[in-house]
Amino acid sequence: MNTKAIYATCLFAALNICTFSARAEADVTPTTYTYGTHLDIKQVVSLTEDAAPSCGVVNAQMTYLDSSGKTQVLDYRKFADSCNEGN
Repeated sequence: MNTKAIYATCLFAALNICTFSARAEADVTPTTYTYGTHLDIKQVVSLTEDAAPSCGVVNAQMTYLDSSGKTQVLDYRKFADSCNEGN
C-alpha cells in the first residue's frame, strides 16, 4: 500500500470520528440548570455563550462527559466574559 492511500485512510477515519462526535452531541437534549441541580461532570468538552456587546448576563451552554462517559449538555445563565476584561 502506498503512502497516499495510508494518508487518505487516516484522514477518512479522523473525519468519521469527528462527524460521529458531532452527531452524538446533536442528539443530546440540554438540561437547564437550577439551584441544587446535581452535576456529574467528569470532563468539560466545550463552553459557549451568547454574544454580548457589553457586560451583562448572557445565556451559556456547557457540553460535558459524565462519569459514565455519556455526553450531557447544560444550559445556564452567567455574566458575559466581557465583564472580566476591565479587571
